[in-house]
Amino acid sequence: MKTILQIEDNLANKLLIERVLEPHPYHLLHAADGETGVSLAIEQKPDLILIDMGLPDLDGQTVVTLLKQIPDLENVPIVAVTAWPAEVAEDMARRYGCDGCITKPIDIRQFPGQIAAFFAND
Repeated sequence: MKTILQIEDNLANKLLIERVLEPHPYHLLHAADGETGVSLAIEQKPDLILIDMGLPDLDGQTVVTLLKQIPDLENVPIVAVTAWPAEVAEDMARRYGCDGCITKPIDIRQFPGQIAAFFAND
């Protein structure tokens, strides 16, 4: 079973993602801020990290940079889940070191497939 760490400070967004992914074979972890997210990632070594780029303590770019410097996590895909406008979101996410981007509000019909695509090469 794949483990997904969601770093998201908005409770409604957290719950929506949990509800959408619940029927799928994933173990979901959650952190409400960047510092907790980095600690949980080091401790749990997830297979995928979903990150809101606007966190209350550390900005998403800083969290992604920190995570990519940790040897056990350097190859873990990090996906920005962001409210940035779609036309700039993908470019910004890549520049910040993310492996992909999903824009908010998430499309609940497409979201499970978007997540599964990050595991397609395993």
